[in-house]
Amino acid sequence: MRTSGDERRTTTARHRLEDRLHALARAHQVPGAQLAVHSGGSTRALHTGVLDSITGEPFTADAAVPIGSLTKCYTATVVMLLVADGDVELDDQLGDHVPELRRAGPPCTVRQVLSHTAGLASGPDSDHVAALTTARYLQAHCNDRQLVMEPGTDFSYSNAGYVAAGRLIETVTGMSWQEAVRSILLEPLGTVPSFIGATGAPRRQAARGHSANKASGRTRPVRQNLAPAEAAAGALMTSALDLVALALAHVPGGAAELLPPQLAEEMRRPVPGADPGVLADGWGLGFALFGRGGDTWFGHDGNAQGTSCYLRADPRTGSVVAFTSNSNSGADMWHELSAELEELTGIRVPGAPARPRPATPPPASPMAATAQCAGTYLNGDVEYQVTMSDSGALALSVDGDVPAPLVCHEDLTCDLVDPSSGRRIPGGRFVRDPHTGAVDRIQLSGRMARKSALV
Repeated sequence: MRTSGDERRTTTARHRLEDRLHALARAHQVPGAQLAVHSGGSTRALHTGVLDSITGEPFTADAAVPIGSLTKCYTATVVMLLVADGDVELDDQLGDHVPELRRAGPPCTVRQVLSHTAGLASGPDSDHVAALTTARYLQAHCNDRQLVMEPGTDFSYSNAGYVAAGRLIETVTGMSWQEAVRSILLEPLGTVPSFIGATGAPRRQAARGHSANKASGRTRPVRQNLAPAEAAAGALMTSALDLVALALAHVPGGAAELLPPQLAEEMRRPVPGADPGVLADGWGLGFALFGRGGDTWFGHDGNAQGTSCYLRADPRTGSVVAFTSNSNSGADMWHELSAELEELTGIRVPGAPARPRPATPPPASPMAATAQCAGTYLNGDVEYQVTMSDSGALALSVDGDVPAPLVCHEDLTCDLVDPSSGRRIPGGRFVRDPHTGAVDRIQLSGRMARKSALV
């Protein structure tokens, strides 16, 4: 039986994509990865490598990978399904649904929590809250005393906000967050539930995270350490195919209408005034937005312990790209792969982070503006110390670590300097008080910190 020219071209294209996936995994010390590409009504699923570098168990298309913050897309979708049922309004006060926050909680709305515009601190390290219940977590880390900005005025990425969103789901449904996301969303999508820290026999194969050291060439397994209270912000494990299924529930005509089209569109609409800095070009309700104008894609990035995962979807064409990997070095693999996808698949994926600036001397910044940037900035328990030398050079120290060079530009965006190469990596921006004009905040990797004292 002869094959048609189209079939031969499709087979050749698949082989090229498979070969590139294998090659990039080897080049970036990624033990295993999945790639799922949906376009033209069909989905191609590829995988490479092993689930665990110790056991050598092979990766499969159905294996679950800890997806980290991509969990927030699922949590936000469940909240929107509660909105569709009339149980929640987006402009309800958060404390109306979260009893632990009714007295000292932040004066923010459900909409602001989902879009990271509630002014909440990012949240503590998982190790510090491993023994806390969700109620105690919220009382300690989701309150009006720790606001990094006035709610609704800007963007600050917050795990604590999604802990609160998970608690909202619990109080409205009467179920645990895991039970609610399983019955309301995962099972209707055809996704087999899998969670970090879940007890009982595993229901599907799961990948183990890995840490790759490119200097030594060694790759070692690592343990997931997400605190139980943080489940709604990062506990899900899914495959790349599962991520495609989620995205298709949000694009017109992509799947059975799980979510009313007007609410799906609401989730993809950029929130006014929200500037996520280096994370994305804009932000909706649970989704990051990439590109501008009529070519805006939605998605999210997710990093658990030793995993790097990505989702991008085009609501205009219905194209979806999902990538999972079980190594911290999967981030570099994704950046290289996504840049090549147009040649390999015909799909141009926006949203790759800005590449490091070359190691050239930066233009001198006005001394007065640079001096205003020096100070101590706080985001919850995290302290950012910005110091200025006698020559006007800035340096950044996080929680007392060794200071690293920081370059401030005239527009108050800033770059971190890689000490080993001298390359400047876009890191964030300084922010002025809209009333006084004084620099009073810094945003790094999407997290806002408020100045507490000058040095």
